[in-house]
Amino acid sequence: MDYHTIPSPCYVLELSKLQHNLALLERVQQQAGIKILLALKGFAFWRCFEWVRPSLQGCCASGVHEALLAYEEFGSRESGKDICIFSPGFKKADILEILPIATHIIFNSFNQYMAYKDLVLKKNQQLDKLGLSPIKMGLRLNPLYSEVSPLIYNPCAPFSRLGITPSAFQEGIEKYGLESISGLHFHTHCEQDALAFQRTLEHICKHFGEAIKQVQWVNFGGGHHITREGYQIEVLTQLVQDFKSRYTNICEIFLEPGEAVGWQAGFLLASVIDVVQNDMPIAILDASIANHMPDCLEMPYKPQVARINAQGLEQAHLEPQENPCMLGGTSCLAGDFVGPYGFKSPLQIGDKLIFQDMLHYTIVKNNTFNGIALPSLGLVEHDRFKLLQKFDYTHYKERN
Repeated sequence: MDYHTIPSPCYVLELSKLQHNLALLERVQQQAGIKILLALKGFAFWRCFEWVRPSLQGCCASGVHEALLAYEEFGSRESGKDICIFSPGFKKADILEILPIATHIIFNSFNQYMAYKDLVLKKNQQLDKLGLSPIKMGLRLNPLYSEVSPLIYNPCAPFSRLGITPSAFQEGIEKYGLESISGLHFHTHCEQDALAFQRTLEHICKHFGEAIKQVQWVNFGGGHHITREGYQIEVLTQLVQDFKSRYTNICEIFLEPGEAVGWQAGFLLASVIDVVQNDMPIAILDASIANHMPDCLEMPYKPQVARINAQGLEQAHLEPQENPCMLGGTSCLAGDFVGPYGFKSPLQIGDKLIFQDMLHYTIVKNNTFNGIALPSLGLVEHDRFKLLQKFDYTHYKERN
């Protein structure tokens, strides 16, 4: 690949790597007998959905706009695709907007369910007259157990607002019953393997087993790192099969990974525009860690980095022994940097760097703080680069 044909900065999807992930997810669906939905909160690169659509069963959305994107770019109820929508809090206007497109609506509390169930049931009467499947309603659960770290990403952390705790669930059942609820949902994972899922499932069955016997579908949420090397696919398959044997009433089981779809499927290319000194060299990039790679500060974590040279890619050392250098962005945030990294030779102005695995949870979170332009979007297919989108001043102005 000729990296010099790529504008800087630019997010680049490597199609062959995405297709590798999709093939693996297809195999898991078939082996385990589950439906895998694309979690748009983690990967919303809709310009590649023509390749994703044949492999996955639909999308899960975290609100109105993601749901609309799923409907417009991925597929609808009429095309056989699921659009499963969850939000910690729906407003009436939200419900009215998603009723025409949702296949599943998951509520975060009995309050939300009771507030909007009549609207959903009324819509279902209209769908029935048209010979279409009804919208299925579900509740999100909090089993009070999750192995996610740090706490900012843990849906079961103290004071979590996500999901109904066992005690609150029991109170809701006693007061309202399950009525029109046909499914249950939990999301307690983040970059985790099947053994973590196995341990979590024990808590789900312990707290909510009786309710599971009364519904028709279960959504095991996202965070299952299925496409990561070493993930125990056989363990996942056996867990699903055992669950189906235990709860024979369950007709559908969903997983909704986002990261697993875009995992290692692309990169962010950036350029060094200056090098300053303060105890060690600090490279100033034409991209921003705060604007364009926010998880590097939130998580935090150090991404793999490579320098483009005449021979290809030179991998930087995460634990530098020689030529250490911090990588800094162009925003005014003092902490807009990541590093240090070690290089075979000192970084120079004009060098191009590759931040690897930057397609999931980056584009969906990037921002125009300081008026910094969003990186371009591109695609590599058969080692040829194609520019898909450039962003300019209007994108900054229109969101302020």
